[in-house]
Amino acid sequence: MLVILHPNCDESGADFIATQNYLQQLPGIEIREHIVQGQQQKLTELYLIGDTEKLSVEDIESLPAVERAFRISQEYRILGRHQDDDRSTGFEYNGVRFDQDNLNIFAGLCAVDNRKHVEIMMQAVQSHGLTCTRMGAYKPRTNPYSFQGHGATCLPYVFELAGRYGIKVIAMEITHEAHIEEIEKSLEQAGQPTGVMLQIGTRNTQNFELLKAIGRQKKHPVLLKRGFGITLNESLNAAEYLASEGNSNVIFCLRGMKTSFSSPHRNLVDFAQVPVIKRLTRMPVCIDPSHSVGSRDVSPDGIPDVFHATSQGIIAGANMVLVDFHPAPKKALVDGPQALLLNELEAFLEDARISRDAYEKRRANIQKLNTP
Repeated sequence: MLVILHPNCDESGADFIATQNYLQQLPGIEIREHIVQGQQQKLTELYLIGDTEKLSVEDIESLPAVERAFRISQEYRILGRHQDDDRSTGFEYNGVRFDQDNLNIFAGLCAVDNRKHVEIMMQAVQSHGLTCTRMGAYKPRTNPYSFQGHGATCLPYVFELAGRYGIKVIAMEITHEAHIEEIEKSLEQAGQPTGVMLQIGTRNTQNFELLKAIGRQKKHPVLLKRGFGITLNESLNAAEYLASEGNSNVIFCLRGMKTSFSSPHRNLVDFAQVPVIKRLTRMPVCIDPSHSVGSRDVSPDGIPDVFHATSQGIIAGANMVLVDFHPAPKKALVDGPQALLLNELEAFLEDARISRDAYEKRRANIQKLNTP
């Protein structure tokens, strides 16, 4: 059962204490508290775990600090959508809003190679009005001899340049709990010039100890990529691991499925599941067309496959796009063949805008059916 307290409920107040005392005396019931910090108010959610069938929703709702209560039947208790559940579907981080109704584009380097390329990329992002980018410092690789990122050594200049060019959020993959501390230390030393969205790569989607560690920190939001060749349900449960530890500011990313049927693309594009995730959960949904397609191949209509895949995801309602660009793809140390060129960025963003407009028109068209 989910119990939602009145907004900005004072934990030292008499109503909260009376409510807690009542709930704590319920036999066989464990209480887990979850705080949701919204734009204007703080919400406290209490999850009652155990034999809740015998509990009366009406009795719980009569408690002084309780706004409403309802039973949870779905598997994703915190991030899922539930019957009679009208909780918000997003969050704000470092001045950027992430929810199921907007779109943010993170164009940048799959892997940081040198300061020059980072600065060129951030200049390009700024010049096109974007405030978000991707920058890979830690890169898990299949081949142990492949470049695995510069790690903490590149963080000082990445964060410095982000501040110089007005970048508010950097999506950055981490592969170990220690990377959180390295990122926070570098941000502090640089004067907190930007924000970092911690990215969990497909190989770590079921690294449960890493999920718990990232979930325990509440400073940075999390971008969780769908797992390598596992079911959607298993990947959504990985996101629930994060929320169960306290961090519900999670974005779910579709990045293509590993299968023999994906050829000639790198992975089988799974962007048709964007609306499925939005229906099952309250998470914003990201797409990664670069790692789905895996090349710069161009269709006979002159449009690159990455553009087409991006459009498919945005028209389906995607809320974030993670896409590889590079000033000199042939010199890239990771995934150069799939990186788009900087002179293609303007066309990419315009194509994304056209696709978003199409989605909005589709939604408005369907809403007519529900208008009396």
